[in-house]
Amino acid sequence: MTRRPTRPRTRHHDDPGRAGVPTDVTTTWKPPHGKHGQLDAADRKELPDSAYAFPEQRKEPLTDARHVQTALARFDQVQGVSDSDRDLAFANIRKAAEHYGVDVAETDWHQLGKRPHTPNPAH
Repeated sequence: MTRRPTRPRTRHHDDPGRAGVPTDVTTTWKPPHGKHGQLDAADRKELPDSAYAFPEQRKEPLTDARHVQTALARFDQVQGVSDSDRDLAFANIRKAAEHYGVDVAETDWHQLGKRPHTPNPAH
């Protein structure tokens, strides 16, 4: 039996684990220690940049499942960020969602805000 040489695996756009996320985006999110639930201004100030979806702007903390869901719901409302900032933020949100067990139906940040997140016949 002749074996064919194996080719290196590459990620394709239809890879469900990273679909829609540019392959050159390296996530910066790391689970923060100790801060969960409602965060006041002092709590947010103590969080490292790596706890935010938008680390450079320190927008959308990802400290628990509820904050991940909020970041997804408000994603298209974040102002003062570039498309590359959004690429990074979406990758960070997906990483945090996986960590906290939050399902993310969208595979690309461009899909956020374009349709209702829940099936509703009224829409």
